[in-house]
Amino acid sequence: MDYRESAKQVYERIGGKDNLISAAHCATRLRLVLADEKKFDKASIEAIDGVKGVFVASGQLQIIFGTGTVNKVYEEFTAISGLDAATKDEVKAAAAAKANPFQRAIKALGDVFVPIIPAIVASGLLMGLLEGLCNVYPQLAQSGTYTIFHLMSNAAFTFLPVLIAFSAARVFGGNPFLGAVIGMIMIHPDLLNAWSVASADSVPTASVWFGLYHINLTGYQGHVIPVVIAVWFMSKLETKLHKIVPEMIDLFVTPLVTVLVTGYLTLTIFGPVFSILENGVMSGVVYLITLPFGIGAFLTGAIYAPTVVAGVHHMYNALEAAMLSANGINTWMPIATAANVAQGAAALAVALKTRNSKLKELALPASLSAFLGITEPVIFGVNLQNIRSFIAGCIGGACGAMAASIFGVGATAYGITGLFGFLITTECAWQYGMVIVIASAVGFVLSWILFKDKEKEERKKEVQPETEGRTSSEAVASQETLAADKLEENQISASRKDEILIDSPVEGKALLLSQVKDETFAAEILGKGAAVYPKTGRVVAPFDGQIAAFFETCHAIGLVSDSGVEVLIHVGLDTVQLKGRYFTPYKKAGDRVKKGELLLEFDQKKIEEAGYDTTTPVIVSNTYDFEEVKMVSGDTADTNRPLISLSRRA
Repeated sequence: MDYRESAKQVYERIGGKDNLISAAHCATRLRLVLADEKKFDKASIEAIDGVKGVFVASGQLQIIFGTGTVNKVYEEFTAISGLDAATKDEVKAAAAAKANPFQRAIKALGDVFVPIIPAIVASGLLMGLLEGLCNVYPQLAQSGTYTIFHLMSNAAFTFLPVLIAFSAARVFGGNPFLGAVIGMIMIHPDLLNAWSVASADSVPTASVWFGLYHINLTGYQGHVIPVVIAVWFMSKLETKLHKIVPEMIDLFVTPLVTVLVTGYLTLTIFGPVFSILENGVMSGVVYLITLPFGIGAFLTGAIYAPTVVAGVHHMYNALEAAMLSANGINTWMPIATAANVAQGAAALAVALKTRNSKLKELALPASLSAFLGITEPVIFGVNLQNIRSFIAGCIGGACGAMAASIFGVGATAYGITGLFGFLITTECAWQYGMVIVIASAVGFVLSWILFKDKEKEERKKEVQPETEGRTSSEAVASQETLAADKLEENQISASRKDEILIDSPVEGKALLLSQVKDETFAAEILGKGAAVYPKTGRVVAPFDGQIAAFFETCHAIGLVSDSGVEVLIHVGLDTVQLKGRYFTPYKKAGDRVKKGELLLEFDQKKIEEAGYDTTTPVIVSNTYDFEEVKMVSGDTADTNRPLISLSRRA
């Protein structure tokens, strides 16, 4: 492969320097931020030597070259373009900077609510499990154990404004602990609990702004947007004060003034005004979802996938959090599930119908990821490329959402959709199951009917001229001859099939790639393979071969076996952020290695303490060179035992 020529072609087909803002690369992909995404030619980029896939996500054009190749292409690309090398985070920042104000606001909402998903999920799961157990054992609700666990299950919802305020301060550049104080002020015990207002004999009031008007002294339990607005103001005020207050008194003056001003404005202006607006939006959404015969839900289910394409679906996190905080039931989650599984089912139909092996190998794992709640691979990688299947998925999502509204399905958390959603819909599990069945069935059937296989159509065109002008008997004989030749070719090829076994480079628990908590690996976008949750912090060579790439951050190693198998060993998820900490390399790029030879050691305990998942994907980068790539059965990975089996034709 001519790396410079491939880089030159990419550079030309994205529109050159005038259309290029920033460039970086990860272990397998070239990541580019373009000034105008309409100027690049996707089809021509896919045809460039070495390119294994092209898609746009998070404001970036991502071109898959594979491990050991992308870094060489990137070096040539930066030399040709004249751009300075950038980090992945810098590219993300550049992508965000070119977004319009609405997109930036939606992204900010997502950045606020996504980090608190684990807390919401933990509380929602516990709440759902408790309710389910009480249905089976009603006497459990009278026990002290139930009291303790019930207290734990609603803690995240009771103090949700504090969690939101802390997260929002981090996003907006303020002090997270001052943000938490603002959240605490909004639910202070001296204020009447918002959930108790309806049953209270009277609501206390206070005169504010020198007697101009009165406010109700009620808390903001059940509200999320007023908290975000208040902390956004707090962060801007704090930043301004840090610039103008002398350093000698900054430590005392800035926090005092920030909390004093923000707290008063929050209780007297931000809270009252934005809670009214939020209530109006919530009432409108609930009214839409609960329209007779599920008409409103049908419309929302239809537009859900397009909002994912537009990148504004993160706004739903705020909506779901508000629903849960207000009444403990999230009726938006089943709509999201219907949209997700319908897109997955539409892609499954594509996988089963197409004769294009590359599309089939992409569509199958992407479909599975959609059923597990991860839709980007199936939408961007499969259905948008075959727009009829995308439309089929939208219609399937609409039908499933309508069923969710009619059945009255609701969840006890957010952040989980698809098959895992059964964990937070225990009160209406069978209805939730029907939503999945209806959405999937409609999406699959319509996609099967609407999808036109380009490869199949091209083959028909190729065969047609050969039969034109012949008698029917001659045409039949010709087709029979072609079929016989094809059968003979298949039999000869099958006899030449051989198997290659790749040993595990890490000891531990073997996992399917679909179990990896990273959408790129789980959807097998980078290739097929397996994963290992490590037992020891040692990585050894899985075969005799050569190291094609050993990344400076030491988190990923690319190897090529003597038999031509290209393997990427990626230690942990997103561990590139550690910048080499806790990793000790014993080899370098270009070294020859023997099977079982030590390549790398890593401190698993410290990496996990730093908040990173150490699950290690082992990817066959040149998957398409093989007829079949699969994990060897068994749940134990040993460096002396095969982890991956490959079969190819000679």
